[in-house]
Amino acid sequence: MKTFFEKAQRFGKSFMLPIAVLPAAGLLLGIGGALSNPNTVSTYPVLQISWLQYIFKVMSSAGDITFSNLALIFAIGVAVGLARSDKGTAGLAAALAYLVMNASINAMLINSNQLVTENMAAAGQGMILGIQSLQTGVLGGIIIGLVTASLHNRYNKIELPQFLGFFGGSRFIPIASSFAAIFVGLALFLVWPTIQLGITKLGGIVDATGYVGTLFYAFFLRMLGPLGLHHIFYLPFWQTGLGGTMEVSGKIVEGTQNIFFAQLGDPSTEKYFSGTSRFMSGRFITMMFGLLGAALAIYHTARPERKKVVGGLMLSAALTSFLTGITEPLEFAFLFVAPFLYVIHAVFDGFAFMLAHIFQITIGQTFSGGLIDFILFGILQGNAKTNWIYVPMIGVVWFALYYVTFRFLIVKFNLKTPGREDETIADAKGSTDSGSGQTTAVTDADATDAGEVDTSRPAVILNALGGKDNIKDLDCCATRLRISVYHPDQVSQDRLKHSGAKGVLINGNGVQVIYGPQVSVIKNEIEEYMETE
Repeated sequence: MKTFFEKAQRFGKSFMLPIAVLPAAGLLLGIGGALSNPNTVSTYPVLQISWLQYIFKVMSSAGDITFSNLALIFAIGVAVGLARSDKGTAGLAAALAYLVMNASINAMLINSNQLVTENMAAAGQGMILGIQSLQTGVLGGIIIGLVTASLHNRYNKIELPQFLGFFGGSRFIPIASSFAAIFVGLALFLVWPTIQLGITKLGGIVDATGYVGTLFYAFFLRMLGPLGLHHIFYLPFWQTGLGGTMEVSGKIVEGTQNIFFAQLGDPSTEKYFSGTSRFMSGRFITMMFGLLGAALAIYHTARPERKKVVGGLMLSAALTSFLTGITEPLEFAFLFVAPFLYVIHAVFDGFAFMLAHIFQITIGQTFSGGLIDFILFGILQGNAKTNWIYVPMIGVVWFALYYVTFRFLIVKFNLKTPGREDETIADAKGSTDSGSGQTTAVTDADATDAGEVDTSRPAVILNALGGKDNIKDLDCCATRLRISVYHPDQVSQDRLKHSGAKGVLINGNGVQVIYGPQVSVIKNEIEEYMETE
């Protein structure tokens, strides 16, 4: 189980690189598509300016090209995310392998007389980077990324005979990946129609579960959040036929997010895809309203002398959730001290998604459910398309629900949420090392004796992780460092928390340290520091 967690967290964080490009693309497509839509232009005469419409159409096209080539982006992103070194070569090899895979499928379609010239979408075919191939979508890109990363991690230091020495090491990876991609293409040509049929049937089963299925989807998604495995869970619904299939502008599009953004660039769309209400829109109710009620409850139940400190902490975490939809800084304030509060939070989130489904709120998103996405993909698109007006109406109720529930339970069971810790714990100078379980005093003198002369942030974090030699793999997602270590008993949770971490999760050799949105900067600082050691 511990080995599975370590591998799953590495697989999950590999999705974050391609997902990270979506907000910028979504911003361009959201603004450009909304303000160049003929219905919007006719409603607001101020937009009827030729040069202004040129700009909006360019923005829309620039954003759309990203979502049209997500499979290639995921192929590169997964390979880069899983490669342990020389990540640039892994990315290049994955891009080349993805092209070879589709070219191989194209050749098999031609040789078997299955290549169609009309109504390609109905036959499950389409044009991919100028190659007519099977529509394997993001799943095809992920497969190629996994194959490339596996070959890269195994053979990037291979030594060939001297007369072939030039092709050794990293140069061998594009060659090996391209060769492997031929066989991946042949395999997909044979099995993909069956897989596609299976996904379609499974999607039908999911759809048949109705509102109850939506509730359980959101509940499990929220429960996987602390483990950092939520990306693995929701991605199939967002990017494959499991989340729905629809024809948009003459092309078959699979996956809730893909359908939403395809419709976003289609002027003829009158109402967004209903799957958006099932797998996306409920987030806005929880992230923009519900969790703010929880933050206020934590602040109001803090001891008077601690309210100033707790108020600053809760305000920062609540604003992060409200504006960007990033919830970890707030959730980890109560996750470890009162886990059953988190379970209640997951249940409430499930009902929020169910209500979004019932009221057909169809607001899409790039990766979060904050105010930015709410304005771009809700308000700007018009209430007729999204029913965005229901979000604040339900949200006010959700704010009160979270506030009353959290405040009652915190007081009733004397939960040690921020500002309510025992004096002996709050004021103690000792710390409990996660590896030994024993309490020790952490002082500047001890730090100096241990060799921690450098008190910069990356130095403190690296030492808390057991030092450079204990790091097997280092990466990050939107809010947390994701590290694989050789010796988990050398990791000090207390010292990581003293460095500003909101929470620490250790399972086997996998370690996750939650810092919040600035985590990518922290990761870069650590990597640069490791290079200088």
